[in-house]
Amino acid sequence: MDEAPRIAIDAMGGDGGPATIVAGVALARQRDPSLRFTLFGDDAALRAELRRHSGMADSDVVHCADVITGDDKPSQAIRRSKTSSMGAAIQAVKAGEAAAALSAGNTGALMAIAKLSLRTMHGIDRPALAALLPTLGERDLVMLDLGANTDCDARNLVEFAVMGAAYSRLALGTVQPRVRLLNIGTEELKGTGELKDAAAQLRQQTGSGWRFDGFIEADRLGRGEADVIVSDGFSGNIALKSIEGTARFITDLLRRAFSSSIRSKAGFLLSKPAFQLLRHHLDPNNHNGAVFLGLNGLVVKSHGGADEKGIANAISLAAKIAREDLTRRITDDLEDFRGSVVQPEDVA
Repeated sequence: MDEAPRIAIDAMGGDGGPATIVAGVALARQRDPSLRFTLFGDDAALRAELRRHSGMADSDVVHCADVITGDDKPSQAIRRSKTSSMGAAIQAVKAGEAAAALSAGNTGALMAIAKLSLRTMHGIDRPALAALLPTLGERDLVMLDLGANTDCDARNLVEFAVMGAAYSRLALGTVQPRVRLLNIGTEELKGTGELKDAAAQLRQQTGSGWRFDGFIEADRLGRGEADVIVSDGFSGNIALKSIEGTARFITDLLRRAFSSSIRSKAGFLLSKPAFQLLRHHLDPNNHNGAVFLGLNGLVVKSHGGADEKGIANAISLAAKIAREDLTRRITDDLEDFRGSVVQPEDVA
């Protein structure tokens, strides 16, 4: 893989628009001068922003007349995929002109355009959206699906497990990821038929570089008891939004408590280092960048409200998975998994 991957940037997506995106690109370039970028969007607006950052004036810009908004339906986005900044960035990956694409725009639109343009990998029924979440353990965890598929059958969940494990090893350096299915209980008899069927298939897995540890409940997600959490996109998205909302709630509650009195303010000064560590751990910008797994090309989704640090972190993630060829690793793991599952005819 190219040691200096080119990243295609949808520079018009996200709440901050071109100013935040370009600032994030500039920060990513400062961290890794070898990175190369092609920015897609309004030429005049992008070049004006690029001139505000040293060393960025020579960046490649491709003018796009259209912008996919947060209100656009996937069907509308697909019709404008050839003329929009989002669609053009993905097309650059398909054409081999970029190693990965990044967008902070409409998630549903991004998924629809990416799936139509890049297609799913051989042997994958549906792609999944995977993100890194903080835990109390030694490392973050991978969670998928986070909204790409509201309804999933057992086959989808099994494929998510294999892809999530491959991503965990690459992104987090996990030697043997512990994979668990999100459920309403840990007992084998609980859950939907799809969950039970998926668990039965995953228990047959032998010899791959990961292990299946059964079910997990939502209140244990951040305890460090799993490296990969698998769910359908409906449940996964609700869990993710609950985690993000709880993090904001705790931060706001602590801020309110520390400003309630003079004694509280004095207490804040004493505990400020611990509070800053907590805020850093809960800041979604430090874990920004969700990856669409299972496509014939790499696409990273940034949180729409990410700041320049969050955009830079998502770009760093895109460069990492490009350099280490995540798509090939998933293909290898799928072949390994299917070769390790005990088939009915093999059981005497």
